[in-house]
Amino acid sequence: MQDIAINVNNLTKIYPLYDKPKDRLKEALNPFKKSYHHDFYAIKDINLQIRQGETLGIIGKNGAGKSTLLKMITGVLTPSTGDIQTKGSIASLLELGAGFNPEMTGMENIYLNGTLMGFSHEEMTSKIEAILAFADIGEFIHQPVKMYSSGMFARLAFSVSINVEPDILIVDEALSVGDMAFQMKCFKKFQDFQAQGRTILFVTHALDTVLRYCNRGIVIDGGKLVFDGSPKFAVDAFKKVLSNDFYEKEDENQAEAIDLQDNSKLLKDFFESHKELDRYGNGKASIIDYGTLDKKGRPSNIIDYNSEFQIIMKVKFSESIIAPIFAFTLKDSKGLELTGTNTNMKYVSTGTYSKDQIVTISFKQKANLQLGSYALSLGCVSINDTGVEVYSRIYDAILFDIIGSAQMVGLFDLQSEISIAH
Repeated sequence: MQDIAINVNNLTKIYPLYDKPKDRLKEALNPFKKSYHHDFYAIKDINLQIRQGETLGIIGKNGAGKSTLLKMITGVLTPSTGDIQTKGSIASLLELGAGFNPEMTGMENIYLNGTLMGFSHEEMTSKIEAILAFADIGEFIHQPVKMYSSGMFARLAFSVSINVEPDILIVDEALSVGDMAFQMKCFKKFQDFQAQGRTILFVTHALDTVLRYCNRGIVIDGGKLVFDGSPKFAVDAFKKVLSNDFYEKEDENQAEAIDLQDNSKLLKDFFESHKELDRYGNGKASIIDYGTLDKKGRPSNIIDYNSEFQIIMKVKFSESIIAPIFAFTLKDSKGLELTGTNTNMKYVSTGTYSKDQIVTISFKQKANLQLGSYALSLGCVSINDTGVEVYSRIYDAILFDIIGSAQMVGLFDLQSEISIAH
């Protein structure tokens, strides 16, 4: 046990939930101690040992219990049952700006955070130069924190957390607001910490980050620890959790490839609806279904880098249409259109369709884009004497991720082959 940095035993966190606000008061005043609540298990009976020097990636759906687990490890929350032992100093970045006084300047908040972590004024003074250099927010360090952007918050908070040189660093999604250069600097610091044998716990939705920087991964679902192992297998397990295949019996290859000819099941129902979805067109044809399939033909919004995947759209015609054009485009997280194609560009003859006919279109390609999140847009149009006639178009229909351990510069991989001659 000497090399165990964090030991979690039978950890459970229960919150009482009330159907009506007045039920809380009724329960408190009831002379017979009648219960008006039901228990919600944010964390349920988790056992976990984290060794010194490990970088642990913690993944799971929103509301799975990841942040609750970290807050109990740091002491922000008290367990309902179970216990936690930690060895060494802990620095945490759980919520953006947590522990910062918005009325105080950045410099004053550095000393405030240092005090909260048990450092003296003199000790923090010795670390100021390194903190300011890493945060790199210039003269804003002397301005009230309430004037900071979310990115500046993250830079300063993370800089304080890492430059106190903790034995255990805990980060919960706080880097997602930083720019690319800052994130690269943070991950370089992670690598330095790994080389020094420090322990890192890292909650993220960026699965490629887990693959690239972690040496262990766990999956939490419904408050329970459902997988603990290598980062790759943790990501695979999380993909199965998302597609509701994780709890299926393993005697068959779990998720089945979807039957595209079965119009009774909608492919889009396998995906979470994107709140920014925008649909329009004159209605002569309608895109009634859509989604992405992985290399095994299974619905998935997580695609392995450089693997073959399909973009599927189903179109139903409300009147006879001659030679419609079917198209898709992909945008990055900033809304920039990166790539796309259509049947006209590919010289694919689409034929004539009659009223109430349904057609399924499949675009098959390799996922050689930069790792990250993408939005899929779809369209069914035609080109005539008046220009482009839009029958049906859906912007940002679904979001999907390309994950892997490959590193590249820019937007996509040229699949370069390198040779060196002596």
